[in-house]
Amino acid sequence: MNDDDGDKDNDGAQADGHVQEDEEAGAGRELTWMSEECPPETAAQFRLSVAAYEQAPWTTHFQELVDAGVELPAPESMDDLQLAAKLSEVVDGLARMRVFLSQTDHLSDRELYTLLWDDTLREPVKNMPLDESATWHIDLLSGGGEEDTRLYLKYYADEETRRHWLADFPDDEVPPHEEPPYDRDKHLPQARGIAEPDESDELM
Repeated sequence: MNDDDGDKDNDGAQADGHVQEDEEAGAGRELTWMSEECPPETAAQFRLSVAAYEQAPWTTHFQELVDAGVELPAPESMDDLQLAAKLSEVVDGLARMRVFLSQTDHLSDRELYTLLWDDTLREPVKNMPLDESATWHIDLLSGGGEEDTRLYLKYYADEETRRHWLADFPDDEVPPHEEPPYDRDKHLPQARGIAEPDESDELM
């Protein structure tokens, strides 16, 4: 694992680092590249990190939250107030595990919690603790499908990105920009330090 530089999305969730591995990766598959100028001690430490990652068992963020004492009731079992409070607890619990969400402003609290509960938190991940130099990012619009792309262009892409998209994909229909219906992302914990919660910083 490395620091926050060079994020790359992988089906909605990914670990920052030099190594990315999916469930189909074979035991002998080459997953790393290292510069010949890399100092020997750095290279040795990196190989140890790679070995630890490859040997770690699989789990899910759902299970990690449960193991940390966060109860995860089904969405339909809670009213709106209970669900909003539970979503806040889940977000804080993920942040303590160095797992951070982004691009959530198109989703209501119920939609976000339901997506996390049904799908995102149940995706397999390596059971490795992350320290302050490593993070795991869950981008709610990184699946790569047409609907994710449409929502990204509609709510999150700036004008320059939209122009580049039209130039690169002239046959695509770029929807008119709209402000997202919710204002949550700027209040979410950030990877470069978890700030003490402000009384005004409530999940929307």
